[in-house]
Amino acid sequence: MQLDVWSDVVCPWCYIGKRKLERALERWDGEAVEVVWRPFQLDPRAANSGRPMVDVLGEKFGADGARQAQARVTEVAAGVGLAYDLSRQVEANTFDAHRLLLLGREQGVQGAVGERFFHAHFTEGAHLGDRDVLVALATGAGLEGAEAALDDDALAERLTEELAGGVAIGVRSVPTFVVGNRGVAGAQDPEVLLDLLRTG
Repeated sequence: MQLDVWSDVVCPWCYIGKRKLERALERWDGEAVEVVWRPFQLDPRAANSGRPMVDVLGEKFGADGARQAQARVTEVAAGVGLAYDLSRQVEANTFDAHRLLLLGREQGVQGAVGERFFHAHFTEGAHLGDRDVLVALATGAGLEGAEAALDDDALAERLTEELAGGVAIGVRSVPTFVVGNRGVAGAQDPEVLLDLLRTG
């Protein structure tokens, strides 16, 4: 059985959703599940500015609103064992990160690369729009050829097609979990994800 998960590595709810999925899979006693991580960009026009995300969000929602939102998601993350330090989170465009995740899928290390990107962004303040940072993180997670992949036009074209494919099937928010022709959006609890696996 294949479970497609549409997500973005700078989405705090996607990392939370990943942990909830892992808990669901620990309890799953059906056929083997292959998890395939699919690309989605929360903001395709995001700059690789490296600016603190609290400032970026503050421009959209006001300083108080940004801090309150970060406090809420940090609390939820702690509930699934994640130690977010969003004061260190920085703005990044994730196209290149997704390019490496796509290569990681082909090499069988996509899960490890994605986990490393999530942790680096949400707890270490790593700049996921910086090529050198991405190459170091991905290589450390077992990816081969990371540097060359960032200049691979064919890989970029395949990624663009996958991004468009998500939009075409109706993915509007992430994480979105899809089995067959059924899906659920949001950082769902394990029980909801188990029901998707049973009925998908």
